[in-house]
Amino acid sequence: MRTSDQLMQEFVLPNYGRYNVWPVRGEGAYVWDRDGKKYLDFAGGVAVCPLGHCPPPVVKALTEQANTLIHVSNWYCIDKQGELARILVEECVGIAGKCFFCNSGAEANEGLLKLARKYGQQTGGRYEIITFTGSFHGRTFGAMSATAQEKIHGGFGPLPPGFVYAPFNDVQALEAAITDKTVAILLEPIQGESGVNAVTPEFLRAAQRLCREKDILLLLDEVQCGFGRAGEMAGWRSIIPGDEIQPDGISWAKAIGSGFPLGSFWVNDRRDLSRVLGPGTHGTTYGGSPLACAVGIATLRTILDEKLCDNAKTRGAAIATSARGWNHSLIKEVRQLGLFIGFELNAEAISAKSGGKLPSIFLAQKLLDAGMMVTPAGPNVVRWLSPLNITAQHAAEGLSIFKAALDQLL
Repeated sequence: MRTSDQLMQEFVLPNYGRYNVWPVRGEGAYVWDRDGKKYLDFAGGVAVCPLGHCPPPVVKALTEQANTLIHVSNWYCIDKQGELARILVEECVGIAGKCFFCNSGAEANEGLLKLARKYGQQTGGRYEIITFTGSFHGRTFGAMSATAQEKIHGGFGPLPPGFVYAPFNDVQALEAAITDKTVAILLEPIQGESGVNAVTPEFLRAAQRLCREKDILLLLDEVQCGFGRAGEMAGWRSIIPGDEIQPDGISWAKAIGSGFPLGSFWVNDRRDLSRVLGPGTHGTTYGGSPLACAVGIATLRTILDEKLCDNAKTRGAAIATSARGWNHSLIKEVRQLGLFIGFELNAEAISAKSGGKLPSIFLAQKLLDAGMMVTPAGPNVVRWLSPLNITAQHAAEGLSIFKAALDQLL
């Protein structure tokens, strides 16, 4: 009989550079591997587990709905879609609009891209969409093309045309990139994959001003930063609080499903934008199933009712203060919004001991050895993406393991 190692090697595509860790069980902020080793999980499946592993409200909703109705086609009306959409519109966004449900962040962004192209065709044949260096919008062809990173594009050309890449947080460059063909600006309020880099308030305000002046859609990718990760249900409000920013479209995934495949995008009711994608223009087989929506409702209700945004802000600020207080020679900067925390490493010092591995990947392995999961973000940053409901004890445990691993590299 072949082992799991042999089955993976023989039958699973080798498209991931996996760590040799085999998680088999999770509870709260911890997971255990097949050998019984316990890990403090501050990776959270890359920001997918806002309530930790197997949270009781989600397990209850999943079980009850699985015993009632798992799936029906979007040919029919699904009551839980209506309730989940209401929560998103009224309690998360707070701006009148409508939602579409899908299965992932890439699909959610594909929906925004189609919205923009359709709107552009209706308003003079515009089709160019501006995105930014360091961004990440997904792995499908449209989302990959929107991602302004050469390493993501490599080997897959020719890419779909119509994407214009501009430097992030550079207002002059953004102004120069706009043409009479521009129909949308798509940005992440906080770029996760390139190292927890937040948009500046000046840039976000300038983007909205240009959109309003030139009838361009302002689209926000909140796949990673939404639903409390940055301390607010709407991630952009961690940059500019209140209602000053009024996006035209928002994409979500990751945290909304607590690990169950669920994505969504929202479209502003302004100027009838939410009617642009009418019957027959867009769709999905599985998106917004009764089971997925039950999980989404349970997840968002728990984040809202237990005020986990407040906990994220308090715990995140305390973690960042403690880590900055170390003045550790292997940390160049701590970037923190809520529990979206990036540690930029002293790449030169760590590279001297990493044996050719990227510093972020090398340190993540050292932390796994020590019993802690984190997520690399680019070559020189590791992210903490802990559950939003962590306690002071979880934070202290993470800080202790993290500092010990860094100290061993001195």
